[in-house]
Amino acid sequence: MKTLSLLPAMAVVALAACATGPDIRTDYNRSTDFGAYRSFGFVQNPGTDRQGYESLTTQYLKTAVQREMSARGYRYSPQSPDLLVNFNARLQEKVQVSPTPAPMMGYYGYRGGLYAPWPGYGFYNDVYTYTEGTLNIDLVDRKAMKLVWEGVAVGSVDERDQANVQQHLDKVVAQIFARYPFRASQ
Repeated sequence: MKTLSLLPAMAVVALAACATGPDIRTDYNRSTDFGAYRSFGFVQNPGTDRQGYESLTTQYLKTAVQREMSARGYRYSPQSPDLLVNFNARLQEKVQVSPTPAPMMGYYGYRGGLYAPWPGYGFYNDVYTYTEGTLNIDLVDRKAMKLVWEGVAVGSVDERDQANVQQHLDKVVAQIFARYPFRASQ
């Protein structure tokens, strides 16, 4: 059971581990007046809490999002916020297969050049298996109960970087919110 609760954390850890960083995408409802929002809170059961209790991943994400939203002028209001924040994280095993030309050495290396290669001897497949992690952060208009902004980070999970999950989550959340163009109204 503990393994399942670590999956969201591991999914996010890798997002910061990539040398080039995660792929970040955002979108928002263009008919929404973001100037009307002043406060935020969190949904009661975020997607990262599938076990029935608040996971460490959720705790780390709440801290990071609260920092980012506060930096943009939003006030944390757990009772009746204008915006609700939800998280989702997942891991998915991926396989990448690339056909690669084999060196033309001939039959056991001594027939090179004398005969044409037999079918199937000209290429081999280079197979790379990796784990892809995805983190979604959703902002929902609490009164209308509709999604108004979404940030998504997708990257390869590197198990060597699991030593400090909170630091990696902070970095990924900051990268996502770097693409959030709005500020709270005053």
